[in-house]
Amino acid sequence: MESEAALLTDLYQLTMTEAYLAEGQWDEGVFSLFARRLPRQRNYLVAAGLEDVLQTLEGLRFESEDLAWLESTGRFSDRLLRWLERFRFSGDVDAMPEGTPVFAQEPLLEVRAPLPEAQLVETYLLNLVHLQTLAASKASRVVEAARGRPVMEFGLRRIHGADTGLKVARAAYLAGVDSTSNVLAGKRYGIPLAGTMAHSYVQSHDDELEAFRAFTRVYPDATLLVDTYDTLRGIQHVIRLARERGEEFRVRALRLDSGDLLALSLAARELLDEAGLQRVRLVASGGLDEEQVAGLLARGAPIDSFGVGTAMGVSADAPSLDMAYKLVEYAGRARVKLSAGKALLPGAKQVYRQEEDGVARRDLLVRRGDAAQGRPLLRPVMRAGQRVPGAVASLAEAREYARRERERLPREVRALQPARPPYSVVIGDGLARARAHEVEVWATEP
Repeated sequence: MESEAALLTDLYQLTMTEAYLAEGQWDEGVFSLFARRLPRQRNYLVAAGLEDVLQTLEGLRFESEDLAWLESTGRFSDRLLRWLERFRFSGDVDAMPEGTPVFAQEPLLEVRAPLPEAQLVETYLLNLVHLQTLAASKASRVVEAARGRPVMEFGLRRIHGADTGLKVARAAYLAGVDSTSNVLAGKRYGIPLAGTMAHSYVQSHDDELEAFRAFTRVYPDATLLVDTYDTLRGIQHVIRLARERGEEFRVRALRLDSGDLLALSLAARELLDEAGLQRVRLVASGGLDEEQVAGLLARGAPIDSFGVGTAMGVSADAPSLDMAYKLVEYAGRARVKLSAGKALLPGAKQVYRQEEDGVARRDLLVRRGDAAQGRPLLRPVMRAGQRVPGAVASLAEAREYARRERERLPREVRALQPARPPYSVVIGDGLARARAHEVEVWATEP
């Protein structure tokens, strides 16, 4: 945890905590973190960020410098400052494993803790889960579009912030992307690294062929970028290099980064095959997203792998989710919200995934404790402020789980186009009755 991490919150979390303490509202609260609705371009989301959530909850502390600054604002009482000084998260968390496909209204996680504690962590948890779920969901679409071909993530230079770049790289790998250009992400998370060269390297030489000669003397197995000046001429330079090197020629692939990638990939494949360089692969990049990847392959582009950067890194077509963290139970009583367009299902919940012949057909959203058929998705991951041993998978395990879960989705849900009808999430009878009861109670409230 960074030393000032506890202050990375919204002001109203602190003012509400101040008020809770003043009123003596210490009873247990349950908060659900969920997406109200899916973006129009998404048939499902991919749960991500749980590892950071648990690490945050285990380590969140208000340092003396934080408390001194809060005191200097004149906004907060000594009572709150003393409480913050002693603050340690002591609650429970149930969550979907990272990599689980998730749908609207389904909790990605639920927090059960004394009300001030559960309230105080809202902003940080939303930030962690929203970003990484957003990134994993976009990356899953790119992986689906690539039809099993390797995908490299290289969006760091345009992603919104350095820490975001790390979390996006991790989320993309979780969702099935094969490698990253982000060296620190490779070190921190063990993600395979991949990369080629930039146009500047070729530009720094007076001759493109000489640039290729020089680079392959250092990296014989390189992927060469061939579109700095003229793509087909660049490919001819690679063929000439192959003739010069003979059996010592080990260039692995050529990267096409601009222009008509369909026409250029077809021409490149023909030139390489005629030169006896069938083993040299083609990598495509250059502002790609899942729609373009799918379109290229549908039209027969002989592309062997893809580099996807900005569009995946910032989830360009759906850059935010309507994600919320809401109180659903307090002091043993279900709580509801009836705001227009933001209605809330009351009480702690469980999600059961119902499958037929290994294919997910519907989810059943029920009150926690209600009996239901299917596979329960929310699992205990933290108890009394400590993670449950073995409850959270390693990144490699989570990545494999994500792959299996994605393959269990119906084909129409995995598709890039909106599923018609959308995947079914059924509200259990007990949960529906609980909501109807709360609606009636508040409708008659004087």
